[in-house]
Amino acid sequence: MRILTGVQPSGQLHWGNYFGAMKPIIDRQGTGEVFVFVAQYHALTTVHDAAALRAATRDVALDFLACGLDPARACLFRQADVPEVHELAWMLSVVTPMGLLERCHSYKDKLARGLPASHGLFAYPVLMAADILAYQSDVVPVGRDQKQHVEVTRDIAAKFNQTFGAEVFKLPEPLISERVAVIPGLDGQKMSKSYGNTIGLFDEPKAVKAKIMRIATDSTPLEAPKDPDACRVFALYKLFASEAEQEEMRGNYLRGGYGYGHAKKALFEIYQRTLGPFRERREHLAAHPDEVEDILRAGAAKARAAARRTLEAARLAVGLD
Repeated sequence: MRILTGVQPSGQLHWGNYFGAMKPIIDRQGTGEVFVFVAQYHALTTVHDAAALRAATRDVALDFLACGLDPARACLFRQADVPEVHELAWMLSVVTPMGLLERCHSYKDKLARGLPASHGLFAYPVLMAADILAYQSDVVPVGRDQKQHVEVTRDIAAKFNQTFGAEVFKLPEPLISERVAVIPGLDGQKMSKSYGNTIGLFDEPKAVKAKIMRIATDSTPLEAPKDPDACRVFALYKLFASEAEQEEMRGNYLRGGYGYGHAKKALFEIYQRTLGPFRERREHLAAHPDEVEDILRAGAAKARAAARRTLEAARLAVGLD
């Protein structure tokens, strides 16, 4: 089984990226072939600064490796190092109905937030489909809000196979963890750089603590019982906590005498225990850029070999062999 995910280098990665995309695939190492790519071409829809893109690309690689991605058990590479994907994207585009793209939530959401209606933004799902299909991916871990992209990929793959009478592409399945389907931001919306409500994965601890303490809560008195399911502090705590720790925290809320300040302190402490050890690993990798580059180049070689096999099958199917 091949499991694939990609992360845009469009800014600092945050808790939402970690729990929504990074941790699910890192945890699945050993259960199948893991492919992880830095989605540079997707980032170009919003990042128009070359130096910023280079720096963010490096940072995504560092973050994945620091958080436990093992090059011996996973293939980590840059999207730009696999040009075969773009030829596949064009082939897929000629069978993709306009209406399918017009119905994509992501496009409409980004327009609503003021992004210009570029072709790249509109055709984003076709390139994403090529990213997934190039490697004959079986499973794609996604948040619930990203499930549509995998469904669109399946529709495009099926249309291509039907149009050209060849089973070139397998149809991938979305992998959604209900526990982390949507990661809440500091304001209660989905955690997203676009909303400015994130906590950076490798923010300095003092900055993390300050952000946690700013999370808005209701005015329930200290002594009164509180509803944990209505509290975004508890929603974030659950991401880090074991089931036993969650139940203990839930009991604290329901008994009363436990304030939101106590909950915020507990959230900061469990964050430190969970993500703190990754910081030292990241500092080591940042000080050894050649080591990281070797990992990315080896990953690109493996990814290109897989993409080339798929491209050859697609070219044969359409008559370009």
